[in-house]
Amino acid sequence: MPEKSRKQKSDKDFERMSAAFKALSNQTRLAVFENIRLCQAQAMLNKDNQPSVCNVASNINISLSTISHHIKELRNAGLVKCERQGQTIL
Repeated sequence: MPEKSRKQKSDKDFERMSAAFKALSNQTRLAVFENIRLCQAQAMLNKDNQPSVCNVASNINISLSTISHHIKELRNAGLVKCERQGQTIL
């Protein structure tokens, strides 16, 4: 692999890691991410649906507008993916 290509890939990897660390440096955002991760693991074991934003908000006891902001930041960092099913966001 040419040196330039290897360096570009490395720079992109560092950018992604930096964005992830920046997003997770907020204590509330880290709690949201961990709750989503744990709910996802539990859903995989139980073959249930993915956790909804409302469920995560109630587990952490924060408002929907606040969790929406934090999930947007996690999504922008590439740490979570969201999908809409009717009025529910998973």
